[in-house]
Amino acid sequence: MGKFFDFQEPRIRTVTTPSNGKDTLSVVPFDGEPAEWDAIVSELEGSTFCHLAGWRPVMESLGHPVWWFIAVGEEDTVQGALPLVRVKSVLFGDYLISMPFLSYGGPIGSDAARAALASHAVEHASALGVDLMELRVREALPTDLRFSDRKITVLKSLPESVDELWENELKAKVRSQVRRPMKEGLECRIAPDLLDPFYDVFAVTMRDLGTPVLPKIFFEAIRHHLGDHVVFAVVEGDEQPLAAGCGFLWQGEFEITWAGALREYSRVAPNMLLYWALMEESVHRGADTFNFGRCTPGSGTHRFKKQWGTEDQALPWAQWSRGSVAATPNPDSAKYRLATRMWQRLPVQVANTIGPMLARSLP
Repeated sequence: MGKFFDFQEPRIRTVTTPSNGKDTLSVVPFDGEPAEWDAIVSELEGSTFCHLAGWRPVMESLGHPVWWFIAVGEEDTVQGALPLVRVKSVLFGDYLISMPFLSYGGPIGSDAARAALASHAVEHASALGVDLMELRVREALPTDLRFSDRKITVLKSLPESVDELWENELKAKVRSQVRRPMKEGLECRIAPDLLDPFYDVFAVTMRDLGTPVLPKIFFEAIRHHLGDHVVFAVVEGDEQPLAAGCGFLWQGEFEITWAGALREYSRVAPNMLLYWALMEESVHRGADTFNFGRCTPGSGTHRFKKQWGTEDQALPWAQWSRGSVAATPNPDSAKYRLATRMWQRLPVQVANTIGPMLARSLP
């Protein structure tokens, strides 16, 4: 791994010795430059786009404090990394998450480093007095922390050519559904300047789902700070955007993280063209995996993703709480069911005025 970069004297320092006794790890704050952080995480096993340095100013644009920690071994070698973000509000609670609004971002690196970073996250959460600490990982951590199995992600392997993807990787029914919007004259554009039409569709979709939409400044910050990795796509028809998505390409995997489609145009299936166009683009960019993003097992969203010939991957998020808090706020839970139904009835303009103020506190 890369050499450890200079840092200020830490206020909190956790030292752990792996059971094999071969190395001692120190968990310390990282105070180097963003490019140095990215150089570190790009070499660590298990890194995702959620670990990139650009997320720090994105989270700070919503007013959330961010910490970067690294696990350092002998000769100042970096063996692990962990970003943490605090999301606190009077209405929804106090959380320490890695990473909020995203599916990954938990400890990466060697097993010993991930264990040390998880232990340090608990200490940090306890010192802050948060209601819940959640480490969002794709592989189970070597820790005694409890795990949540409420979410999965859905993956599809991509061949080397678009022709092979179309002819051999998709069922006839799916190909027929993709052809439908094409026959209706719909087209999909993929470009970095499509944030505005993406957000217009996404905001309406979130209202229809009964969920507050993230602020537009959040996506503006993403475009600015993660420009080399972010992809915006919009399906257009009737001279307006009908479906749209935002995703990220990182080390051979593309994930569509946010997507939406206008319900009144569901007959022409613009969402099918959206996903196909992004798969096609992923192949052209050399990706070998298309990630449909996280969902709840057995949900309608899950069934939509399964039709593309995918495989489920568990998301064993690790959690710690000093009390009985079991999860971050979930719009699908019985607690918020009435609020969800009421939100769906709001005029779009009202929902999209109030929603961003609430969504920034829903990690």
